[in-house]
Amino acid sequence: MEREALTIRFPSKLLQKVRVLKRDDESLNDLVVQALEKEMRWRCAWAAHEQIQTIREQVKQRTGVHPDPGLLIRQLREGEGRRD
Repeated sequence: MEREALTIRFPSKLLQKVRVLKRDDESLNDLVVQALEKEMRWRCAWAAHEQIQTIREQVKQRTGVHPDPGLLIRQLREGEGRRD
């Protein structure tokens, strides 16, 4: 993976906590990269969720609210209305 140098200023209390809690076998750089990757995955998932919600609302506006299919499914399972 290609790397690029970057200067980041952390709040000193946060940096102290990180230094205490990080594992001895991981660098501060590795910890920050992993945290940033996790945050980016979360943000991408949140953006997808927001897009799904928008599409759901658009479909709801276009087609209206559909009735709960549970009753129809139960009736079909019990044989009512089947055309076997």
